[in-house]
Amino acid sequence: MICTTPRSGSTLLCSLLEATGAAGRPGSHFHTPDLDRWREVYALTEVAFASEREKLAAIFDAARKRGRDETGMFGLRMQRGSFPFFIEQVGRLHPECRDDRSRLEAAFGPMLFLHLSRADKLDQAISRLKAEQTGLWHKAADGTELERVAPAQPLVYDRDAIARHLDELSALEAAWEAWFAEAGIDPLILTYDGLAQDPTGTLAMILRALGRDPALAQGIAPPVAKLANATNRNWADRFRKETEGR
Repeated sequence: MICTTPRSGSTLLCSLLEATGAAGRPGSHFHTPDLDRWREVYALTEVAFASEREKLAAIFDAARKRGRDETGMFGLRMQRGSFPFFIEQVGRLHPECRDDRSRLEAAFGPMLFLHLSRADKLDQAISRLKAEQTGLWHKAADGTELERVAPAQPLVYDRDAIARHLDELSALEAAWEAWFAEAGIDPLILTYDGLAQDPTGTLAMILRALGRDPALAQGIAPPVAKLANATNRNWADRFRKETEGR
């Protein structure tokens, strides 16, 4: 399970892991905190279930099938904002378990937890604001669009929005740290900068931790392009100047 926050490089990491053919198909299988939305994502018909728990079990079964590859390994990306609702549903499925880790392993089997974070929260906040304004969240290595959620709008510097994202992202990161401590989990630590600078080495390290051949990381090119440009740097410099001493 990749434990992360928005604009931390998780799309790149998921793509690299899937490309190995040995680490599942990691994705945000439980992103929206809405059970009926989950059901729709997996094309499950409401009338087919006798109870809410039966529907929930079917959703998790469909997610496991989608997140696996031929090796049988399941991959999951979990944004912290989606986590409270998700872990509540895991608890409903496995009330016999006494803690979050045992509930997760009852649902998915033995788990490796990866904590992917971005040290520079200001850059992360700006990246998130730009994605919201442009509607473009990810671009392929060849420059084509991978994920657009809205028509493009003009980029507008917004100090208050950057500050809001900065606070929210910091709180989300702190919530992951608190949960790891509470659950007694020692995750494999990954960073945005480390992944960007050495994707092959990062991928090999994860494969090794998963008990897979790290040599599978060789020759896999990053399929996602970096979106940061001079605008990101200019906004960061301006924000620091405007908030200096506050």
